[in-house]
Amino acid sequence: MVTSGTQYKDKVSQLISWGHWFSFFNIIAAMLLGTRYIIHSEWPETILGQLYLVLSWVGHFGFLVFAIYILILFPASFIIPSQRVMRFFGVLIATVGFTALLLDTHAYQTVDLHLSPLVWDLLLSGEKTDLNTCWQYLFVVVPVSFLFELVISETIWRKLRKLSRKRVGGPIALIFGLSFLSSHLLYIWADANLYHPITMQRSNFPLSYPMTAKSFMEKHGLLDRQEYKKRQEKQGVDESDQIRYPIEKLNYSDQGTNQNILFIMIDGLRSDMVNAETMPYLSRFAQNNLDYTNHYSTGNNNRNGIFGLFYGLPGSYSNSMQLAKKQPILLNTLADRGYNFGLFSGDDFNSPIYQDLLFTPQEIDASTTAKERSEKPSDHLAITEWEQWLTKETDKPWFSYIELTAVQDFEEGGSYVAKFSPSIGSKLKHNQNVDSTLLLRNSYRNAAFHVDQQLEKILTQLKEKELLNNTIVIITANHGTEFNETGSNTWGADTNFSQYQIKVPLIIHWPEHSAQQISRITSHLDIVPTIMESVLHVASTPSNYSSGVSLFESDPSRRWVLAGDDKNIVVVRQNNTTVVDKYGNYRVYDPNYQLKEEGKPKLSTLMQVMHELKRFYQPNNN
Repeated sequence: MVTSGTQYKDKVSQLISWGHWFSFFNIIAAMLLGTRYIIHSEWPETILGQLYLVLSWVGHFGFLVFAIYILILFPASFIIPSQRVMRFFGVLIATVGFTALLLDTHAYQTVDLHLSPLVWDLLLSGEKTDLNTCWQYLFVVVPVSFLFELVISETIWRKLRKLSRKRVGGPIALIFGLSFLSSHLLYIWADANLYHPITMQRSNFPLSYPMTAKSFMEKHGLLDRQEYKKRQEKQGVDESDQIRYPIEKLNYSDQGTNQNILFIMIDGLRSDMVNAETMPYLSRFAQNNLDYTNHYSTGNNNRNGIFGLFYGLPGSYSNSMQLAKKQPILLNTLADRGYNFGLFSGDDFNSPIYQDLLFTPQEIDASTTAKERSEKPSDHLAITEWEQWLTKETDKPWFSYIELTAVQDFEEGGSYVAKFSPSIGSKLKHNQNVDSTLLLRNSYRNAAFHVDQQLEKILTQLKEKELLNNTIVIITANHGTEFNETGSNTWGADTNFSQYQIKVPLIIHWPEHSAQQISRITSHLDIVPTIMESVLHVASTPSNYSSGVSLFESDPSRRWVLAGDDKNIVVVRQNNTTVVDKYGNYRVYDPNYQLKEEGKPKLSTLMQVMHELKRFYQPNNN
């Protein structure tokens, strides 16, 4: 019994020693393969960023491989009786791990994502994509990896005593341990100080979750959360990728039609408000003009919706545009053609996107009747100033933008009578039996009804001045407004990507086009190409400056449109909506935005979307 126990201890001791050295050589192999991540990622410009890269490269792959040893091979050393079987088992585990790492590097280089449910679906799908072509060479790589691991395993076993005598295991373990610990401590500091050369490396390596300590630091007075958020917002712009917009210089056929253009943007107006009861005038106007009934904004908030409207690009490009200080091609071309600009807003362009990206303060001030006004900004004042501006217009063509904010503000009272009750502004609101959702919805509808009257006032002015025959009028919204129709306790905007928050009206008066209701799916991305082609006569293809297509191009192959923000990719199709986060995790929803448990996205579509979201960046940044 004593002899048997001693033999067991010796056997386990040998296997543990073998496992340590087997892990070490696999760490080296993993680090070498991990250089593919470093080559594909942006190189840190500072010495400290480069130091972190080396420390995280050594520490992270050392931790990954050793964690597999501790969790699998170390316990197995006590369970598997045969040393030969145990070593073979170790070779199998190492081969599987090496293959998974190889697949991950391929995914990272192809779609900038690590292995995730989405990436696995792309790999296993039968669709032909750049990603799943790797199966062809895996048939060669896997056997080679297996033989490589087998050679390492047998070589270590035969030279185990010689390796054990070197007594270098401790120093090696110390190097990997200190690298791992130092990299995490450096990241804690970098995260608190928003040090981009380090924080940009957060997702370079697979299963990388660097430590942060903001809550701890805030609790002990070492971090001001409000000041941190302000710096974080600024950094989001300052450290964006370099943009190329347009991709190639644009060419024009001629000087264009010189038609006037009027954008009317109704903040927060959802598509189903355009009906005979809530907005009777706009409903009649839609019947007599071009009515796009299946139209989507590029986002569920003001910044992304407005950005898509003026740039014809997804909102994920907005920070890079702001960094590059590039105004929309549309506005630049209009200015080059001598268009006069008239810009008016119910809240004095309070949203930062207007002065950050679209208009200069001088352009905004030039449109108003006075720089200093005693009257509070409102839709009524904006329209009054627009009317005064219109009377001073010369024979030059003009571009005008009117932002109406009453709907988003649920504005009631004042000079108009509320049509729908009970509402927030009515006397019945204090009745305990009144549903609060009904109060909100009716206040929203009252505001929409009021805006409808304002729209009639604007368009009547154009008729009376005989301008409608030479003016293109585009009426739309930046995003919608939800009243918890999805049953997920989501209200207003910027909370999900349901149709209630991103489906908006698009009604266009275009003198050369007769009335038509268009039910095919369209997007804010399409408005810029439409004007560029049909008014400004650009000869270059829309793909040079936009992610959309002309609204007059009836493309039967188009099955989806793109929305989202800097954290989520949203693909809207007729029967579902797919939301993909920046880590590659996806969720598929039905038309009512209910999660489809077994829902799978169309993978080739997602590959196209990912390509579109990188297309306008400089190639060396991808």
